[in-house]
Amino acid sequence: MRADYRVVLDACVLIPMPLADTLLRMAEAPRLYLPKWSQTIMEEVTRNLIAKWGMAPEKAHRRVEELRRHFPEAWVEGSEPIIGVMTNDPGDHHVLAAAVRSHSELIVTYNRRHFPAASLQPWEIDVRAPSAFLRGLYDLDPGLFAGKLHEQAAKIEVPLPRLLHSLAKNVPGFVDYFCEEQGIDLAGE
Repeated sequence: MRADYRVVLDACVLIPMPLADTLLRMAEAPRLYLPKWSQTIMEEVTRNLIAKWGMAPEKAHRRVEELRRHFPEAWVEGSEPIIGVMTNDPGDHHVLAAAVRSHSELIVTYNRRHFPAASLQPWEIDVRAPSAFLRGLYDLDPGLFAGKLHEQAAKIEVPLPRLLHSLAKNVPGFVDYFCEEQGIDLAGE
């Protein structure tokens, strides 16, 4: 991976905070990858934040506005015409189409079964769960990654172990790996 490594983030990984916060911080300068998403993905995020997480509509819409402001290069346009030729799970045709249109090399999602190898192979796109993706980012530059996690904890005014404990709800494999690599014991958290 490299700083211009294009990665489509599926709605399911952009909904839970602090996972979304961590993923986005790794995409801020100096970035470890270049995030990509479509308007359709963001509509799914907004819809689920409101319907499933009980977030106030204005807050959910403000979150998308902030993403547009902070990551203007992340928005993929023009993928609608190719949605119909995608062969993966119909509910996620739009995600694969966004990856193809943006020339992304990877899709990060919990729904890996929606992206079978036969559907990805013609486009030379891979799919990874968020734990595996974060582990790859960490391995790319452990110091930068750890520094960004420390900054995240400071920004939300919690100790790093508490942030890691929260992250473990969504990416337990990554948190275990990170703690082992960094010599952090979460047993008391």
